[in-house]
Amino acid sequence: MGCFGRVRDKIKKRRKGKVPHEVPAPPSPLAGSSRSTASTSTAACSTVSSSAVATSQSEESVAAARPAAGWSRSLGSVSSARSIPELYEERGASSLQEFGLRELQAATRDFSRLLKIGEGGFGSVYKGVCRLPGGPAGGTVVAIKRLNPHGRQGHKQWLTEVQFLGVVEHPNLVRLIGYCAAQSERGPQRLLVYEFMSNKTLDDHLFNKAYPVLPWDIRLEIALGAAEGLLYLHEGLEVQVIYRDFKASNVLLDEEFRPKLSDFGLAREGPTADNTHVSTAVMGTYGYAAPDYIETGHLTDKSDVWSFGVVLYEILTGRRSMDRNRPKNEQKLLEWVKQYPVETKRFSMIIDPRLRDRYSKQGTREIARLANSCLAKLAKDRPTMREVVESMKQVMQHSELDGDVEASGKKSSPPHEVPGNPTADDVAVAAARRRMLHLAALGENANSIARRRFMFMRAAAAAAPTPT
Repeated sequence: MGCFGRVRDKIKKRRKGKVPHEVPAPPSPLAGSSRSTASTSTAACSTVSSSAVATSQSEESVAAARPAAGWSRSLGSVSSARSIPELYEERGASSLQEFGLRELQAATRDFSRLLKIGEGGFGSVYKGVCRLPGGPAGGTVVAIKRLNPHGRQGHKQWLTEVQFLGVVEHPNLVRLIGYCAAQSERGPQRLLVYEFMSNKTLDDHLFNKAYPVLPWDIRLEIALGAAEGLLYLHEGLEVQVIYRDFKASNVLLDEEFRPKLSDFGLAREGPTADNTHVSTAVMGTYGYAAPDYIETGHLTDKSDVWSFGVVLYEILTGRRSMDRNRPKNEQKLLEWVKQYPVETKRFSMIIDPRLRDRYSKQGTREIARLANSCLAKLAKDRPTMREVVESMKQVMQHSELDGDVEASGKKSSPPHEVPGNPTADDVAVAAARRRMLHLAALGENANSIARRRFMFMRAAAAAAPTPT
Protein backbone atom coordinates (compact mmCIF):
# COMPACT_ATOMS: atom_id res chain seq x y z
CA MET A 1 0.00 0.00 0.00
CA GLY A 2 3.04 2.30 0.26
CA CYS A 3 3.11 2.82 -3.50
CA PHE A 4 -0.63 3.47 -3.57
CA GLY A 5 -0.25 5.95 -0.73
CA ARG A 6 2.35 7.99 -2.59
CA VAL A 7 0.27 8.06 -5.77
CA ARG A 8 -2.83 8.94 -3.73
CA ASP A 9 -1.04 11.92 -2.17
CA LYS A 10 -0.04 13.18 -5.63
CA ILE A 11 -3.59 12.86 -6.93
CA LYS A 12 -5.05 14.58 -3.86
CA LYS A 13 -2.66 17.52 -4.28
CA ARG A 14 -3.55 17.87 -7.96
CA ARG A 15 -7.28 17.75 -7.19
CA LYS A 16 -6.91 20.43 -4.54
CA GLY A 17 -5.84 22.73 -7.36
CA LYS A 18 -2.13 22.80 -6.54
CA VAL A 19 -0.63 22.94 -10.01
CA PRO A 20 2.89 24.32 -9.51
CA HIS A 21 3.57 24.65 -13.22
CA GLU A 22 0.39 26.54 -14.05
CA VAL A 23 1.00 29.71 -16.05
CA PRO A 24 0.06 32.76 -13.93
CA ALA A 25 -2.35 35.40 -15.16
CA PRO A 26 -1.64 37.81 -16.68
CA PRO A 27 1.34 36.38 -18.56
CA SER A 28 4.76 37.76 -17.81
CA PRO A 29 8.19 37.32 -19.38
CA LEU A 30 10.17 34.30 -18.29
CA ALA A 31 12.61 35.14 -15.55
CA GLY A 32 15.64 34.27 -17.62
CA SER A 33 16.10 30.82 -16.11
CA SER A 34 17.86 28.04 -17.96
CA ARG A 35 18.44 24.37 -17.40
CA SER A 36 21.35 24.39 -15.01
CA THR A 37 21.65 20.62 -15.01
CA ALA A 38 22.65 20.56 -18.65
CA SER A 39 25.20 23.37 -18.62
CA THR A 40 28.24 21.46 -17.36
CA SER A 41 30.66 20.35 -20.04
CA THR A 42 32.49 17.02 -20.04
CA ALA A 43 34.82 15.24 -22.39
CA ALA A 44 31.95 13.11 -23.66
CA CYS A 45 29.43 15.92 -24.05
CA SER A 46 30.81 19.38 -24.68
CA THR A 47 28.75 22.54 -24.24
CA VAL A 48 27.38 23.93 -27.45
CA SER A 49 28.61 27.25 -28.72
CA SER A 50 26.04 29.75 -29.90
CA SER A 51 27.65 30.02 -33.34
CA ALA A 52 27.17 26.31 -34.00
CA VAL A 53 23.40 26.58 -34.19
CA ALA A 54 22.51 30.23 -34.71
CA THR A 55 22.63 30.75 -38.44
CA SER A 56 21.71 34.05 -40.05
CA GLN A 57 18.06 35.03 -40.03
CA SER A 58 18.12 35.77 -43.75
CA GLU A 59 18.94 32.11 -44.34
CA GLU A 60 17.09 30.29 -41.54
CA SER A 61 14.23 32.54 -40.47
CA VAL A 62 11.92 30.88 -37.96
CA ALA A 63 9.70 33.83 -37.18
CA ALA A 64 7.99 36.88 -38.61
CA ALA A 65 9.86 40.18 -38.48
CA ARG A 66 10.01 41.59 -34.97
CA PRO A 67 8.69 45.06 -34.09
CA ALA A 68 10.74 47.82 -32.58
CA ALA A 69 11.19 48.10 -28.82
CA GLY A 70 8.10 48.90 -26.80
CA TRP A 71 5.94 45.78 -27.28
CA SER A 72 5.27 43.28 -24.53
CA ARG A 73 2.75 40.51 -23.88
CA SER A 74 2.42 41.75 -20.29
CA LEU A 75 -0.55 44.09 -19.98
CA GLY A 76 0.35 47.71 -19.37
CA SER A 77 4.11 47.19 -19.54
CA VAL A 78 6.54 48.61 -22.04
CA SER A 79 9.59 46.55 -22.94
CA SER A 80 11.36 45.22 -25.99
CA ALA A 81 10.14 41.93 -27.39
CA ARG A 82 12.87 39.51 -28.28
CA SER A 83 12.56 36.73 -30.84
CA ILE A 84 13.13 33.06 -30.12
CA PRO A 85 16.59 33.14 -31.80
CA GLU A 86 17.52 36.10 -29.57
CA LEU A 87 16.27 34.33 -26.45
CA TYR A 88 18.16 31.23 -27.55
CA GLU A 89 21.39 33.23 -27.82
CA GLU A 90 20.78 34.61 -24.33
CA ARG A 91 20.09 31.40 -22.44
CA GLY A 92 19.37 28.44 -24.68
CA ALA A 93 22.77 28.12 -26.35
CA SER A 94 24.51 27.43 -23.04
CA SER A 95 21.92 24.91 -21.84
CA LEU A 96 22.25 22.37 -24.66
CA GLN A 97 25.04 19.90 -25.22
CA GLU A 98 26.80 19.17 -28.47
CA PHE A 99 27.27 15.46 -29.17
CA GLY A 100 29.68 13.89 -31.60
CA LEU A 101 28.36 11.67 -34.37
CA ARG A 102 30.53 8.73 -33.27
CA GLU A 103 29.20 9.07 -29.73
CA LEU A 104 25.59 8.80 -30.93
CA GLN A 105 26.47 5.93 -33.25
CA ALA A 106 27.89 4.06 -30.28
CA ALA A 107 24.85 4.97 -28.15
CA THR A 108 22.50 3.39 -30.71
CA ARG A 109 24.74 0.52 -31.90
CA ASP A 110 25.20 2.35 -35.19
CA PHE A 111 21.49 3.18 -35.38
CA SER A 112 20.39 -0.43 -35.10
CA ARG A 113 16.90 -1.21 -36.34
CA LEU A 114 16.32 -3.14 -33.12
CA LEU A 115 16.63 0.15 -31.21
CA LYS A 116 14.30 2.13 -33.48
CA ILE A 117 11.30 3.29 -31.46
CA GLY A 118 9.60 5.67 -33.87
CA GLU A 119 9.57 7.26 -37.29
CA GLY A 120 8.06 10.43 -38.77
CA GLY A 121 8.55 13.25 -41.22
CA PHE A 122 11.85 14.21 -39.59
CA GLY A 123 13.35 10.74 -39.74
CA SER A 124 13.83 7.88 -37.29
CA VAL A 125 13.96 7.91 -33.48
CA TYR A 126 16.23 5.49 -31.61
CA LYS A 127 16.62 4.49 -27.99
CA GLY A 128 20.19 4.96 -26.80
CA VAL A 129 22.41 5.37 -23.75
CA CYS A 130 24.64 8.43 -23.29
CA ARG A 131 26.82 9.60 -20.47
CA LEU A 132 25.51 12.95 -19.27
CA PRO A 133 26.94 15.40 -16.73
CA GLY A 134 25.67 14.47 -13.30
CA GLY A 135 24.08 11.29 -14.65
CA PRO A 136 24.70 7.69 -13.57
CA ALA A 137 28.06 6.12 -14.37
CA GLY A 138 26.40 3.54 -16.61
CA GLY A 139 24.82 6.23 -18.75
CA THR A 140 21.34 7.70 -19.15
CA VAL A 141 18.67 6.32 -21.47
CA VAL A 142 17.79 8.91 -24.11
CA ALA A 143 15.82 9.22 -27.34
CA ILE A 144 17.87 10.15 -30.41
CA LYS A 145 16.11 11.57 -33.46
CA ARG A 146 18.06 11.39 -36.72
CA LEU A 147 17.20 13.62 -39.66
CA ASN A 148 16.45 11.84 -42.90
CA PRO A 149 18.31 13.95 -45.51
CA HIS A 150 15.73 12.92 -48.11
CA GLY A 151 12.70 13.51 -45.86
CA ARG A 152 10.06 16.24 -45.90
CA GLN A 153 11.67 18.13 -43.05
CA GLY A 154 15.17 19.51 -43.33
CA HIS A 155 17.77 21.64 -41.64
CA LYS A 156 15.37 24.54 -41.11
CA GLN A 157 12.99 22.43 -39.02
CA TRP A 158 15.92 20.91 -37.14
CA LEU A 159 17.23 24.39 -36.34
CA THR A 160 13.76 25.57 -35.30
CA GLU A 161 13.43 22.70 -32.85
CA VAL A 162 16.86 23.35 -31.35
CA GLN A 163 16.10 27.04 -30.83
CA PHE A 164 12.56 26.64 -29.47
CA LEU A 165 13.35 23.75 -27.13
CA GLY A 166 16.52 25.55 -26.05
CA VAL A 167 14.33 28.37 -24.71
CA VAL A 168 11.11 26.79 -23.39
CA GLU A 169 10.99 24.95 -20.08
CA HIS A 170 7.82 23.37 -18.69
CA PRO A 171 6.84 20.01 -17.14
CA ASN A 172 4.55 19.29 -20.10
CA LEU A 173 7.13 19.96 -22.82
CA VAL A 174 9.75 17.36 -23.72
CA ARG A 175 13.27 18.28 -22.66
CA LEU A 176 15.91 18.60 -25.34
CA ILE A 177 19.27 17.50 -23.96
CA GLY A 178 21.44 18.34 -26.94
CA TYR A 179 22.09 17.98 -30.63
CA CYS A 180 24.61 16.86 -33.22
CA ALA A 181 25.48 18.67 -36.45
CA ALA A 182 28.17 16.82 -38.38
CA GLN A 183 29.35 15.95 -41.87
CA SER A 184 29.93 12.35 -42.92
CA GLU A 185 30.53 10.44 -46.12
CA ARG A 186 26.74 10.13 -46.37
CA GLY A 187 26.30 13.90 -46.26
CA PRO A 188 25.11 16.29 -43.53
CA GLN A 189 24.04 14.60 -40.30
CA ARG A 190 21.50 16.35 -38.05
CA LEU A 191 20.41 14.70 -34.80
CA LEU A 192 18.55 15.67 -31.63
CA VAL A 193 18.89 14.06 -28.20
CA TYR A 194 15.85 14.12 -25.87
CA GLU A 195 14.86 12.75 -22.52
CA PHE A 196 13.48 9.24 -22.99
CA MET A 197 9.71 8.81 -22.60
CA SER A 198 9.06 5.19 -21.69
CA ASN A 199 5.32 4.98 -22.45
CA LYS A 200 5.52 6.15 -26.06
CA THR A 201 2.65 8.34 -27.29
CA LEU A 202 -1.00 9.05 -26.66
CA ASP A 203 -1.60 7.86 -30.22
CA ASP A 204 -0.23 4.40 -29.32
CA HIS A 205 -2.49 4.02 -26.28
CA LEU A 206 -5.64 5.27 -27.97
CA PHE A 207 -5.44 3.46 -31.30
CA ASN A 208 -3.14 0.45 -30.96
CA LYS A 209 -5.38 -2.42 -29.87
CA ALA A 210 -2.34 -4.35 -28.62
CA TYR A 211 -2.11 -1.89 -25.72
CA PRO A 212 -4.29 -2.12 -22.60
CA VAL A 213 -7.30 0.21 -22.47
CA LEU A 214 -6.33 3.68 -21.28
CA PRO A 215 -8.60 4.44 -18.28
CA TRP A 216 -10.91 7.44 -18.41
CA ASP A 217 -9.30 9.37 -15.55
CA ILE A 218 -5.83 8.94 -17.05
CA ARG A 219 -7.14 10.21 -20.40
CA LEU A 220 -8.36 13.35 -18.66
CA GLU A 221 -5.07 13.90 -16.85
CA ILE A 222 -3.19 13.54 -20.15
CA ALA A 223 -5.53 16.02 -21.84
CA LEU A 224 -5.12 18.51 -18.98
CA GLY A 225 -1.34 18.25 -19.04
CA ALA A 226 -1.23 18.75 -22.80
CA ALA A 227 -3.51 21.79 -22.45
CA GLU A 228 -1.21 23.28 -19.83
CA GLY A 229 1.75 22.78 -22.17
CA LEU A 230 -0.07 24.70 -24.92
CA LEU A 231 -1.08 27.41 -22.43
CA TYR A 232 2.56 27.90 -21.49
CA LEU A 233 3.53 28.28 -25.15
CA HIS A 234 0.76 30.80 -25.77
CA GLU A 235 1.15 32.90 -22.62
CA GLY A 236 4.15 31.84 -20.57
CA LEU A 237 6.96 33.49 -22.51
CA GLU A 238 7.59 37.09 -23.50
CA VAL A 239 7.01 35.97 -27.06
CA GLN A 240 3.98 33.89 -28.04
CA VAL A 241 4.70 30.47 -29.51
CA ILE A 242 2.22 28.69 -31.80
CA TYR A 243 2.84 24.95 -31.76
CA ARG A 244 1.16 24.29 -35.15
CA ASP A 245 1.31 20.48 -35.02
CA PHE A 246 -0.72 19.35 -32.01
CA LYS A 247 -1.85 15.73 -32.41
CA ALA A 248 -1.96 12.53 -30.38
CA SER A 249 1.31 11.19 -31.83
CA ASN A 250 3.16 14.32 -30.62
CA VAL A 251 1.99 13.83 -27.01
CA LEU A 252 4.65 11.68 -25.34
CA LEU A 253 4.02 9.88 -22.04
CA ASP A 254 6.54 9.27 -19.26
CA GLU A 255 6.63 6.36 -16.82
CA GLU A 256 3.70 7.80 -14.85
CA PHE A 257 1.71 8.80 -17.96
CA ARG A 258 2.49 12.48 -17.58
CA PRO A 259 2.18 14.06 -21.05
CA LYS A 260 4.87 16.11 -22.77
CA LEU A 261 4.56 17.84 -26.14
CA SER A 262 7.29 16.96 -28.62
CA ASP A 263 8.37 17.77 -32.19
CA PHE A 264 8.71 21.55 -32.41
CA GLY A 265 9.99 21.61 -35.98
CA LEU A 266 6.87 23.44 -37.21
CA ALA A 267 6.51 25.86 -34.26
CA ARG A 268 6.29 29.55 -35.06
CA GLU A 269 6.35 32.79 -33.14
CA GLY A 270 2.90 34.35 -32.81
CA PRO A 271 1.73 37.74 -34.08
CA THR A 272 3.31 40.86 -32.60
CA ALA A 273 2.22 44.41 -31.83
CA ASP A 274 -1.14 45.14 -33.48
CA ASN A 275 -1.01 42.16 -35.83
CA THR A 276 -3.80 39.60 -35.49
CA HIS A 277 -2.04 36.70 -37.21
CA VAL A 278 1.13 35.41 -38.81
CA SER A 279 0.97 34.76 -42.56
CA THR A 280 2.79 31.57 -43.38
CA ALA A 281 2.81 28.59 -45.70
CA VAL A 282 0.25 26.05 -44.55
CA MET A 283 1.99 23.20 -42.72
CA GLY A 284 0.90 20.62 -40.18
CA THR A 285 -1.01 17.34 -40.29
CA TYR A 286 -4.17 16.75 -42.30
CA GLY A 287 -7.13 16.21 -40.00
CA TYR A 288 -5.72 18.41 -37.24
CA ALA A 289 -5.09 21.77 -38.93
CA ALA A 290 -7.77 24.45 -38.48
CA PRO A 291 -9.83 25.10 -41.63
CA ASP A 292 -9.35 28.89 -41.42
CA TYR A 293 -5.58 28.39 -41.35
CA ILE A 294 -5.74 26.01 -44.34
CA GLU A 295 -7.85 28.45 -46.36
CA THR A 296 -5.97 31.68 -45.60
CA GLY A 297 -2.53 30.77 -44.24
CA HIS A 298 -3.30 33.02 -41.26
CA LEU A 299 -1.79 31.39 -38.18
CA THR A 300 -2.96 32.28 -34.64
CA ASP A 301 -3.02 30.62 -31.24
CA LYS A 302 -6.62 29.62 -32.01
CA SER A 303 -5.17 27.28 -34.66
CA ASP A 304 -3.73 25.22 -31.79
CA VAL A 305 -7.08 25.37 -29.99
CA TRP A 306 -8.80 23.76 -32.98
CA SER A 307 -6.24 20.93 -33.03
CA PHE A 308 -6.80 20.39 -29.30
CA GLY A 309 -10.53 20.01 -29.96
CA VAL A 310 -9.82 17.28 -32.53
CA VAL A 311 -7.69 15.35 -30.03
CA LEU A 312 -10.41 15.67 -27.37
CA TYR A 313 -12.78 13.82 -29.69
CA GLU A 314 -10.09 11.20 -30.32
CA ILE A 315 -9.82 10.70 -26.55
CA LEU A 316 -13.61 10.39 -26.28
CA THR A 317 -14.10 7.97 -29.17
CA GLY A 318 -10.86 6.00 -29.48
CA ARG A 319 -10.96 6.86 -33.21
CA ARG A 320 -8.46 8.70 -35.37
CA SER A 321 -9.37 12.06 -36.89
CA MET A 322 -9.06 10.39 -40.30
CA ASP A 323 -9.37 6.63 -40.77
CA ARG A 324 -9.80 5.36 -44.34
CA ASN A 325 -10.21 1.78 -43.08
CA ARG A 326 -13.69 2.60 -41.78
CA PRO A 327 -16.95 2.87 -43.78
CA LYS A 328 -17.05 6.00 -45.92
CA ASN A 329 -19.47 7.86 -43.65
CA GLU A 330 -17.25 7.18 -40.63
CA GLN A 331 -13.82 8.02 -42.06
CA LYS A 332 -13.81 11.67 -40.96
CA LEU A 333 -14.18 11.76 -37.19
CA LEU A 334 -15.60 15.29 -36.92
CA GLU A 335 -18.28 14.53 -39.52
CA TRP A 336 -19.20 11.24 -37.84
CA VAL A 337 -19.66 12.65 -34.31
CA LYS A 338 -22.10 15.26 -35.65
CA GLN A 339 -24.61 12.43 -36.05
CA TYR A 340 -24.67 11.98 -32.26
CA PRO A 341 -25.24 15.44 -30.69
CA VAL A 342 -24.19 15.86 -27.09
CA GLU A 343 -27.74 16.83 -26.03
CA THR A 344 -29.27 13.55 -27.25
CA LYS A 345 -29.46 10.06 -25.80
CA ARG A 346 -27.56 8.76 -28.82
CA PHE A 347 -24.45 10.64 -27.71
CA SER A 348 -23.15 7.67 -25.68
CA MET A 349 -22.76 5.72 -28.94
CA ILE A 350 -19.59 7.68 -29.80
CA ILE A 351 -17.79 6.81 -26.54
CA ASP A 352 -14.81 4.46 -26.96
CA PRO A 353 -16.41 1.00 -26.54
CA ARG A 354 -13.26 -0.32 -24.88
CA LEU A 355 -14.06 1.88 -21.87
CA ARG A 356 -17.31 -0.09 -21.37
CA ASP A 357 -19.09 1.64 -18.46
CA ARG A 358 -15.94 2.98 -16.82
CA TYR A 359 -16.36 6.65 -17.61
CA SER A 360 -18.37 9.58 -16.32
CA LYS A 361 -21.59 10.34 -18.22
CA GLN A 362 -21.50 13.99 -17.21
CA GLY A 363 -17.74 14.21 -17.78
CA THR A 364 -17.92 12.88 -21.35
CA ARG A 365 -20.68 15.33 -22.25
CA GLU A 366 -18.71 18.26 -20.85
CA ILE A 367 -15.62 17.15 -22.77
CA ALA A 368 -17.70 17.01 -25.97
CA ARG A 369 -19.06 20.50 -25.33
CA LEU A 370 -15.52 21.77 -24.73
CA ALA A 371 -14.34 20.09 -27.94
CA ASN A 372 -17.21 21.70 -29.86
CA SER A 373 -16.24 25.15 -28.58
CA CYS A 374 -12.62 24.53 -29.64
CA LEU A 375 -13.92 23.55 -33.10
CA ALA A 376 -15.96 26.72 -33.64
CA LYS A 377 -15.90 27.80 -37.28
CA LEU A 378 -14.71 31.33 -36.48
CA ALA A 379 -11.38 31.51 -34.68
CA LYS A 380 -12.58 34.39 -32.48
CA ASP A 381 -15.36 32.17 -31.09
CA ARG A 382 -12.94 29.54 -29.82
CA PRO A 383 -11.78 29.65 -26.18
CA THR A 384 -8.24 30.51 -25.16
CA MET A 385 -6.07 27.72 -23.81
CA ARG A 386 -6.40 29.32 -20.37
CA GLU A 387 -10.17 28.86 -20.60
CA VAL A 388 -9.66 25.30 -21.87
CA VAL A 389 -7.46 24.46 -18.88
CA GLU A 390 -10.05 25.79 -16.44
CA SER A 391 -12.78 23.80 -18.18
CA MET A 392 -10.68 20.63 -18.03
CA LYS A 393 -10.22 21.06 -14.29
CA GLN A 394 -13.97 21.38 -13.84
CA VAL A 395 -14.58 18.20 -15.84
CA MET A 396 -12.14 16.29 -13.65
CA GLN A 397 -14.40 16.94 -10.66
CA HIS A 398 -16.74 14.30 -12.09
CA SER A 399 -15.01 11.22 -10.69
CA GLU A 400 -18.00 8.87 -10.88
CA LEU A 401 -17.77 6.00 -13.37
CA ASP A 402 -21.40 5.60 -14.37
CA GLY A 403 -21.21 5.16 -18.13
CA ASP A 404 -23.52 3.09 -20.31
CA VAL A 405 -22.53 -0.19 -21.94
CA GLU A 406 -24.25 -0.03 -25.31
CA ALA A 407 -23.31 -3.53 -26.39
CA SER A 408 -24.65 -5.48 -23.40
CA GLY A 409 -27.25 -3.10 -22.01
CA LYS A 410 -26.03 -3.67 -18.46
CA LYS A 411 -23.16 -2.51 -16.34
CA SER A 412 -20.24 -4.58 -15.21
CA SER A 413 -18.50 -3.95 -11.91
CA PRO A 414 -15.22 -2.06 -12.37
CA PRO A 415 -12.30 -3.49 -10.40
CA HIS A 416 -11.47 -1.74 -7.14
CA GLU A 417 -14.60 0.43 -7.29
CA VAL A 418 -15.87 1.54 -3.89
CA PRO A 419 -19.57 0.80 -3.14
CA GLY A 420 -21.95 3.35 -1.66
CA ASN A 421 -20.81 6.97 -1.35
CA PRO A 422 -17.00 6.94 -1.57
CA THR A 423 -14.90 9.61 0.08
CA ALA A 424 -12.29 11.65 -1.78
CA ASP A 425 -9.59 9.33 -0.39
CA ASP A 426 -11.48 6.27 -1.66
CA VAL A 427 -11.75 7.76 -5.13
CA ALA A 428 -8.04 8.65 -5.14
CA VAL A 429 -7.04 5.13 -4.08
CA ALA A 430 -9.31 3.56 -6.71
CA ALA A 431 -7.79 5.81 -9.39
CA ALA A 432 -4.28 4.89 -8.25
CA ARG A 433 -5.12 1.19 -8.42
CA ARG A 434 -6.51 1.53 -11.94
CA ARG A 435 -3.31 3.33 -12.95
CA MET A 436 -1.13 0.58 -11.45
CA LEU A 437 -3.21 -2.14 -13.16
CA HIS A 438 -2.79 -0.34 -16.47
CA LEU A 439 0.97 -0.07 -15.96
CA ALA A 440 1.18 -3.76 -15.08
CA ALA A 441 -0.81 -4.75 -18.16
CA LEU A 442 1.39 -2.51 -20.29
CA GLY A 443 4.49 -4.20 -18.87
CA GLU A 444 3.12 -7.63 -19.70
CA ASN A 445 2.42 -6.45 -23.25
CA ALA A 446 5.96 -5.10 -23.61
CA ASN A 447 7.44 -8.39 -22.36
CA SER A 448 5.34 -10.31 -24.88
CA ILE A 449 6.58 -8.10 -27.73
CA ALA A 450 10.18 -8.52 -26.57
CA ARG A 451 9.79 -12.32 -26.49
CA ARG A 452 8.35 -12.36 -30.01
CA ARG A 453 11.19 -10.16 -31.28
CA PHE A 454 13.77 -12.47 -29.67
CA MET A 455 12.17 -15.56 -31.25
CA PHE A 456 12.16 -13.83 -34.65
CA MET A 457 15.86 -12.91 -34.34
CA ARG A 458 16.78 -16.46 -33.29
CA ALA A 459 14.85 -17.96 -36.22
CA ALA A 460 16.50 -15.51 -38.63
CA ALA A 461 19.96 -16.42 -37.28
CA ALA A 462 19.21 -20.14 -37.67
CA ALA A 463 18.05 -19.65 -41.26
CA ALA A 464 21.12 -17.62 -42.25
CA PRO A 465 23.62 -19.54 -44.48
CA THR A 466 26.71 -20.82 -42.76
CA PRO A 467 29.93 -19.19 -44.10
CA THR A 468 32.31 -21.61 -45.80
